[in-house]
Amino acid sequence: MGSMFKNPNGVYAGKLIEDAGLKGTRIGNAEISPLHGNFFINHDNTKADDIRALIELVMKTVKEKQGVDLELEVELIGEWGFERGNV
Repeated sequence: MGSMFKNPNGVYAGKLIEDAGLKGTRIGNAEISPLHGNFFINHDNTKADDIRALIELVMKTVKEKQGVDLELEVELIGEWGFERGNV
């Protein structure tokens, strides 16, 4: 799945995720691609909770390490357990 996040002005979201050391991070059956930080991989029967956890991890870590607020590029459909505008 990708691109997961919009590119902030002047920088690529994938680069921010890579610089945060998150490429290849896996939660359950969902993984941040080891080849491109802005793509998530479904390793079969991935749960929405796993995707949500990766989204939250990326947003929190990039904010902490680079001071950048990432915004989702993908549209979330259904109930995700968080407010879409507050992710």
